[in-house]
Amino acid sequence: MAGHGKSGSAGQGEGAHSDHGHEEHAHDHGQKGHDHTSHEHKAQESKRKESRGKEAKAKDAEPHHGKAEVHDHSGHDHTGHDHSHDAQGGHAHGGHSHGHSHGHGEHGHDHAHALPKSLRAFAIGASVNFGFVLIEAGFGFFSGSLALMADAGHNLSDVLGLLLAWAAAWLSQRPPSAKRTFGLGRSSILAALANAIILLVGTGGIIVEAISRFDSPEPIETGIVMIVALIGIGVNFGTALLFMADRKEDLNVRGAFVHLVADAAISLGVVIAAGVIALTGWLWLDPVVSLAIAVAIVLGTWGLFRDSVDMAMDAVPAGIDAEAVRTYLAARPGVTEVHDLHIWALSTTENALTAHLVRPGANLDDAFLMQTADELRAKFRIGHAALQVEAGQVPCRLAPVHVV
Repeated sequence: MAGHGKSGSAGQGEGAHSDHGHEEHAHDHGQKGHDHTSHEHKAQESKRKESRGKEAKAKDAEPHHGKAEVHDHSGHDHTGHDHSHDAQGGHAHGGHSHGHSHGHGEHGHDHAHALPKSLRAFAIGASVNFGFVLIEAGFGFFSGSLALMADAGHNLSDVLGLLLAWAAAWLSQRPPSAKRTFGLGRSSILAALANAIILLVGTGGIIVEAISRFDSPEPIETGIVMIVALIGIGVNFGTALLFMADRKEDLNVRGAFVHLVADAAISLGVVIAAGVIALTGWLWLDPVVSLAIAVAIVLGTWGLFRDSVDMAMDAVPAGIDAEAVRTYLAARPGVTEVHDLHIWALSTTENALTAHLVRPGANLDDAFLMQTADELRAKFRIGHAALQVEAGQVPCRLAPVHVV
């Protein structure tokens, strides 16, 4: 049809279209006096508008493709995408470079501090030990054994400690928020401190009761005591194995492991005491064993209490030599001074550092910051480093040692 022709002059196309339209309308509307000239004009105008609309859409499409090439990040959902911003001067998570620079180490900042294995170990350990506490307390009550009751009380405190540590390990995995910018990792420190306090308070009760038993010793069912204590050895030692792999990385896990192993040893002491009483009738041996249990609890708990208090007070974490860290930073290329150095624990598994490094004449250097952050993690177990680089031209008010 002439209306779809792609060759020939514009006049020819219009003339052909006009003839066709006139002939078509003469057939349909000839009896109604229809204005074919007006209709022809409208048809041509409609076709021109359609053509302009297509051209406009084509122009609109060109800027759109240009933006897609640039990759506009505003409003874009990055979930599941792996975008690298280093080439554009964006965030390099080995060390941000804005004068006040943050480094999270080679693999970024990992907020999942507690391993899933540890969470599972806490759940299993708390459940198994609580069941054993009920059995041990029941047999201790009916047999009249203070040593068995004391051990049940200690195991109950362990269950509470496991529950607290379990909850804290779960909270530590929660992401940071606008209010809690470091997340909830410090809950693990508070749980360790609460665990230590519970153990020490429970030990005081055992000591008081044991001393009173010296004045009025009571007979015990040695057979029942030995059977229950033997079960306790298996329960405590078996549960302790669940925490063996992670005991060096987490204060909560270490506390659980040490206490469960100590409980197994204490249960062994109860078995020995019951056997000796059965052979000799020395009833005074029961409170003596109870006092020995109390001493073992204090010795095993004191380190946990000390370390958790230090962590809660932002002391340098155990195992990190602050002077060695200062020496390392001072030896970095171009660094002439290190001041305002602070090292503390974000949780029982993650440590942080802030420091000012004076580098006269040095330019902004992302590679320097990234390497420093990576080595702080590898050498000193410091995963969150915030380094402020200064030229040293203006005295820093935080440089004096006594200023915080």
